[in-house]
Amino acid sequence: MRALFLDCNDQLAPVWQRVLRPDDPPIDVNRKPFAADELSRLLDGYDIAIDDHSYMPTPQVERCPELKHIVFLGTGPASYMSLADMAARGIKVHIIKGYGDTAVAEHAIALLFAASRDIARMDREVRAGTWTPHEGVQLLGKTLGVIGLGGIGGEVLRIGHGLGMEVIAWNRTPKPGAPLVPLDELLARSDVISMNLTLNDETRGFLGPAQFARMKPGVIFVNTARAALVDEAAFIEALRSGRIRHAGLDVFHHEPLKADNPLARLDNVTLTAHAAFRTLEASMTLLRRAIDIVRDIVGGKA
Repeated sequence: MRALFLDCNDQLAPVWQRVLRPDDPPIDVNRKPFAADELSRLLDGYDIAIDDHSYMPTPQVERCPELKHIVFLGTGPASYMSLADMAARGIKVHIIKGYGDTAVAEHAIALLFAASRDIARMDREVRAGTWTPHEGVQLLGKTLGVIGLGGIGGEVLRIGHGLGMEVIAWNRTPKPGAPLVPLDELLARSDVISMNLTLNDETRGFLGPAQFARMKPGVIFVNTARAALVDEAAFIEALRSGRIRHAGLDVFHHEPLKADNPLARLDNVTLTAHAAFRTLEASMTLLRRAIDIVRDIVGGKA
């Protein structure tokens, strides 16, 4: 079986070399950028594709009859391909969980601090010659609401508690011992909300106009999960109205985010480039697990 790492970038390339072992199955690596309509050409003749957040449109995948496995570097392939279409074509999509729970949680907390103190906005203003000290929000004693209490959400909850915040959470399934509350209560009580749900057909658009209307005025909102969990139009309106004081975002409906996107023009939004999981430690774990999945596929175990 032939395997291709579809979109290895300059950041991941040295990590890839670092985790490779002499007995690993052969995996070709593409480091050149490509347009969406070039996908089928790149994958021609390959049975396995390792995908680091490249879109895989169904019409292009349909032109790859040999493709039977996609190893997605993360947990949210639904943002980049139609899982139903892949399944209908006999393509198994593999995900990798738990490789960067701490890395993503730390990034969520970094965005929380940046949002609560207007750090990015003041940085832009000072560089432009404007000296305006903005009043921030003190986090000690404030209520942190975590939506989605998986590995990442659990880490966010742990760190928030360590900061002296009151922590509450909502989860789709019971979590014995966790400080779970109904969703409406979390929205109404939280001074800060961290979105940590997995994206699927049931959670797409999870937060819409009704949910934003229930949030405490002046709430801080952080999303390091998936943008499609949130109704974008309702979200932007909540930012413009001040219902959301400030948002810290690492994920977007279309990536890379374009400069003319409304989110890029709002002062009360802090943006990062889908980088929450980008630490050396997390990347090494992620790529090693991807190689191990390819090994299992080649060996008939996956």
